[in-house]
Amino acid sequence: MHNFYINWLILILLFPALISCVPLVAVGVGTGIGGGSVSEDRRSSGIFIEDEVIELKSKRRIDEQLGDQVNIGITSFNRNVLLTGESPNKDMIEQVEKLVISVENVRNVVNEIKVSDKSTFMSRSNDSLTTSKVKGRFLHEGDFQLNHIKVVTENSIVYLLGVVKHQEAESAAEIARTTSGVLKVVKVFEYLN
Repeated sequence: MHNFYINWLILILLFPALISCVPLVAVGVGTGIGGGSVSEDRRSSGIFIEDEVIELKSKRRIDEQLGDQVNIGITSFNRNVLLTGESPNKDMIEQVEKLVISVENVRNVVNEIKVSDKSTFMSRSNDSLTTSKVKGRFLHEGDFQLNHIKVVTENSIVYLLGVVKHQEAESAAEIARTTSGVLKVVKVFEYLN
C-alpha cells in the first residue's frame, strides 16, 4: 500500500511536466505528423523556438497597446515576420509594425495589414479552408517537404513563407495560385540557391 501512495505522488509531481509535452505531440512536432518533424525543418531548433517566441511576444505587445481595435495575424518564419489583418487606420498599422520590429530577434517585418473593418467570422473560415486546400495540394503533389513552406491566407490572398530553393518556391506558388478560392499569391521566401 505504501508503494501505491509513492507512485501516485510521483505521478502528481510529474503531471505538469508531462502535460507540457502534449502540445508538441498534438501538432506533430518531432513526430513526422503533418509532413515533417523539427529535425527536417530547414530552421535550427533554436530558430524554430525563437519564431514561436516572436509570435507570442508580438501578440502580447499588440494586445496591450491596441486591444481589440485591430485584428492582426503574426507569422514568424526564420525570424522574418509577416503581419496580416485589419486596422481602422494607417497610424495603428505603423504602431503595430514598430511594436513587432522592437521584439528581440526579429530580422525583418513584411507588413500586409490593410485599413479596413475587421474580417468576419465567415471570411476567416473561408481563409482557413483555403489554407487547408493549399496544404492538401502541397501534400498531394509532393514536390517539397510541407514544413519548408508556411501558408497564411488573409482575405483570399495566400502568403507563402519559408526557406526554399527557387524550384520549390515556383512550384508552391503555382499550386497555390491554381487552388480554388485564391485571389492572389504573395511570396515571402528566403532562397537557398
